[in-house]
Amino acid sequence: MVTRRSSATAAPAASPAPAPAPAPEGPGVVTSVESIAQDLAAAIVERRIAPGTWLREEALGRVYSVSRTKVRAALVMLAKDKLVHTVPDKGTFVCQPTVEEAREIFSARRLIESEIVRLFVARAQRADFDRLRQHVRMERSSLKGLALGAVREQLLGDFHVALAEQTGHTVLTEIVTELVARSSLIAMLYQSHNDAHCATDEHEQFLRLCEQKNTEAAVAYMMDHLTRLEGSLDLQQVGAGRQLDLVKALMM
Repeated sequence: MVTRRSSATAAPAASPAPAPAPAPEGPGVVTSVESIAQDLAAAIVERRIAPGTWLREEALGRVYSVSRTKVRAALVMLAKDKLVHTVPDKGTFVCQPTVEEAREIFSARRLIESEIVRLFVARAQRADFDRLRQHVRMERSSLKGLALGAVREQLLGDFHVALAEQTGHTVLTEIVTELVARSSLIAMLYQSHNDAHCATDEHEQFLRLCEQKNTEAAVAYMMDHLTRLEGSLDLQQVGAGRQLDLVKALMM
């Protein structure tokens, strides 16, 4: 699984970080398969690369100054996280979740995150609440600043990853990380109209319920929150994804 660090402990960013300048391979210069996979995953989650985009091995090799062998290995890692899929004799493409898959992903999130909320309420210490409130402040800061909409959406999704991390349950955290990344693809494909202000307010209210140790109320609130997120999607038809040149998208 490609590990995508949540933003709870990272410095706030006004815009997606540009891809590092390519460097030639050779002694002392290493571009790892995992770092390439992480960079591509970030570009997909931040909506710089749209669903259905053909991830051309030759173009990616030029961007990262690595062999196509390394590119293929990175794409295999992304495929395991269900972010890309390979079509024999055609190439590898960013996944385009169907309406049924979209509904199943949110259904899975409700099942998994209900247990995460219970674990969090039972185990959370003051430091855990402080970390999550720091994340909420980052969300609010992104609303006031010049952050791109995709960055705000990523912060909102990362709240759920950060919540899972505070439980100390590694497996559940890995599952939520994958589901949140796939949710980002769905939001891009089905033109999410999620109100970022509303989502941030809901995160803050959720933390208040957790501090009160009101487990069932906190679980119910999170379920309503996820249902609202799903309801913000237009699952009747697929929106036209913004198509960008692959190399330009990675250099943004």
